[in-house]
Amino acid sequence: MGSNCLKVTKYFLFLFNLLFFILGAVILGFGVWILVDKSSFISVLQTSSESLKVGAYILIGVGAVTMLMGFLGCVGAVNEVRCLLGLYITCLLLILLAQVAAGLLIYFQQDALKAEVSTMVHDLIQDFDPDDQDKKSIQDAWDYVQEQLTCCGWIGPQNWMENELLRNKSLTYYPCSCSNGSVDDGHKSGFCESAPNNRTVSVADWPVYTKGCMKNVQSWLQDNLGIILGVCTGVAVTELLGIVLAISLCKNIHREEYSKVPK
Repeated sequence: MGSNCLKVTKYFLFLFNLLFFILGAVILGFGVWILVDKSSFISVLQTSSESLKVGAYILIGVGAVTMLMGFLGCVGAVNEVRCLLGLYITCLLLILLAQVAAGLLIYFQQDALKAEVSTMVHDLIQDFDPDDQDKKSIQDAWDYVQEQLTCCGWIGPQNWMENELLRNKSLTYYPCSCSNGSVDDGHKSGFCESAPNNRTVSVADWPVYTKGCMKNVQSWLQDNLGIILGVCTGVAVTELLGIVLAISLCKNIHREEYSKVPK
């Protein structure tokens, strides 16, 4: 009975650690995606927000260590190495505590992240200049956001009145990525002319979307944070099960070794 229990525990621990390894790869993938993505709002955040960059590196680190622990757990389970299983249990406990702390930090910092995003977008709109090559990547990313989310500005298109270039042009130009399709301007970035020169118009005359991007962006952030937190929760549950199985396996290995000692 003891031998059968040992085998069952060993194979269950192996399967859980295989799942653990895969979930670690998913977390690492999230971190890499945040750093390399250039075609969505995440690129605006990672260019302007140091905290998001740090978070991406933390996800990469946690994912890599999680994959390593999954690998060690598989090896320890298959070969029944007690010292390796002990190291595995200790490291798993530390990782579990770190993930719980990180999850709580992300959850309670959502309002701070929203405020940081709002300030960053207002600064971006105010300083938007299609001819500034140093800011081209982040400005292209914001154009992509407005085009894909069919919105304009943060609160609304009136936010673009803060842009100095548009004010100097007497608002006869508008951001092309805000175009609602009523005018075929042929552009999706930079500024497009809405009326002949030397004619003063208002934001209300622009052929653009009337809703702001704030609600859509905040929903996007909440959805993605929810996915990340969900994956981390899944990893934490798997870690907890792995700890229980590893402890059980260690006890069974000890009993098996003891039963083989000559009486």
